[in-house]
Amino acid sequence: MFTYYLHLGSNVGDRKQMLLQAIEAIQKQIGKVVKKSSIYETEPWGLIDQPDFYNMAIEVNSKFSPEDVCKITKTIEKEMDRRKEVHWGPRNIDIDILYCGDFIIETPVLTLPHPQIYNRNFVLIPMMEIAGDFVDPVKNLTIDALYEACRDTNEVFIIND
Repeated sequence: MFTYYLHLGSNVGDRKQMLLQAIEAIQKQIGKVVKKSSIYETEPWGLIDQPDFYNMAIEVNSKFSPEDVCKITKTIEKEMDRRKEVHWGPRNIDIDILYCGDFIIETPVLTLPHPQIYNRNFVLIPMMEIAGDFVDPVKNLTIDALYEACRDTNEVFIIND
């Protein structure tokens, strides 16, 4: 059994519904969702001229390998009609694998831990909520410590609804 941390994001359509629909598909196709962060509204990162995102992190237990989970997440995005027209551009759903336990993987299709974790408050803040004491296998720091070291100044607001 593998423990995954996934990050979900949406800034097109009914953002909250997109996240909930993705969680449902992940639960059916990948494995048991054991923890969910709150939903956060965040400024766009990279390409800033676009709507704000809803983001969250989830912990999933799965029998599938990292390579299989990568394929399944891409299939879920496709089933949810994701269109990737612009790099870092608007999208109705984005599912990223942040971690699979302490695996360090670098292939043409999958890098774990996700290489941008260290630069993004919108990833670190939801991760702190569900796994603040998780130790990153590359930096050998907790998620809490990674957040303290992060230089991202983008705002991240919890959604209370």
